[in-house]
Amino acid sequence: MTFDQLLAKVRKMAEKFDVSGVEFLAVQVNITGENGGVFYVEIKNGVVSIEPYEYNDRSCAITMNMDNFNKLIDGKLNPVAAFTMGKLKVDGDVGKALEFGNLLK
Repeated sequence: MTFDQLLAKVRKMAEKFDVSGVEFLAVQVNITGENGGVFYVEIKNGVVSIEPYEYNDRSCAITMNMDNFNKLIDGKLNPVAAFTMGKLKVDGDVGKALEFGNLLK
C-alpha cells in the first residue's frame, strides 16, 4: 500500500467517525518505512480534517510502520497492545492517542 492509498483509506473511514463528544483533537500520524509519510487528523467544531502535513500544535503524535497502522485501522491490532509491545509510539498526550484509537473502531 502506498502512502496516498493509506491517506485515502483513512479519509474514507473518517466519514463514519462519531465526533459528537469530541471538542478538539489533533493527532499527527507518522508512518515509518519505505512507503512512509506524515499526515494529521484534526477534529474541530464537529468537522474532521485529514491532511498530508505535519501539525505543530497537536495533541499528540503517533508513530508506526505502514503494516502495523493498517492492522490498527482494520481492527486487527489493539492500540493498547501495540503501545505495550512497542509497535506504536506516542509523543504527547497518551489520553488523546487513546481517544483517537477509539474513533478508529
